[in-house]
Amino acid sequence: MTVTCCIRYVIDPYQRDAFEAYARAWGPIIPAAGGDLLGYFLPHEGANNVGLALISFDSLAAYEAYRARLRQDPAALANFRFSQEKRFILEETRTWLEAVPHPAVLPGVRRR
Repeated sequence: MTVTCCIRYVIDPYQRDAFEAYARAWGPIIPAAGGDLLGYFLPHEGANNVGLALISFDSLAAYEAYRARLRQDPAALANFRFSQEKRFILEETRTWLEAVPHPAVLPGVRRR
């Protein structure tokens, strides 16, 4: 079963561009470390200080191995430093999700 980590960021709305640069930098890093990056999401309508990231893994053990690889990756460490120096992330929380199978994609299930 695949698990997805939903990272919710509370960001400084005046540093949206810095958060976007941070998010873009993860694009090549996350897959190289073993995560399946579904995407980073910037605020658009409504709250202007909430961003999200969705990253899937084969298991929680795969996530732990991914985290260990990030701690050794120079590009990942540089991106972490960038966020700490610029201080645009005010809060970060993780929620673990599993997908609900949709009937349209289950084998043998006919749509009405």
